[in-house]
Amino acid sequence: MSWEGIHGIDQQITLAINSLHCGFTDSVMVFFSSIPVWIPMYAVVAVFLFLRLGWKKATVAVLSIALTFLFCDQLANLFKDGIARLRPCHDEAMMASGLRVLEGKGGLYGFFSGHASNAFGFAVSSSMGFRNDWRLKYRGYSAWIFFWAAMVALSRIFVGKHYLGDVLAGIVAGTLIGLACGFTARKIIGRIKE
Repeated sequence: MSWEGIHGIDQQITLAINSLHCGFTDSVMVFFSSIPVWIPMYAVVAVFLFLRLGWKKATVAVLSIALTFLFCDQLANLFKDGIARLRPCHDEAMMASGLRVLEGKGGLYGFFSGHASNAFGFAVSSSMGFRNDWRLKYRGYSAWIFFWAAMVALSRIFVGKHYLGDVLAGIVAGTLIGLACGFTARKIIGRIKE
């Protein structure tokens, strides 16, 4: 299949997802898409990491999460500028086809989604951070944080800022970066004496 064919399918699926809405879904998706809303959650996760792991191990875990953000964000920007794929909200054909835009249009390019990569990178690296506490399993946290990451990723299509392909690529990138940083942190934490 040609790039044009793949892009056409991506456009159709994106429009289908973007058009799924009722009275409350728009505000819910704008909420999940808003970066300032995440900051208190990040702070709470960091506090609990320090409470559960102690300051030495938690410092390593929190640094791995920060590095995950840095790598996800910079890689997303590198891809956006290098590939230069227009966001759907900047594509006249998508707008003419009824794309709903629920927040500002942002930069011109959208491949891949920084929100999706950061959310999944955070979910993976923070889950791996908590797993350094051998006393508890943290299944509830993992279920919540991956649900949150999925909602953040999905919200980017609902608000009209990304194609499904942008989001899926962001999920893959964030997951891989989160795993790399999480495993590196685990090796370092394994060498820390209590």
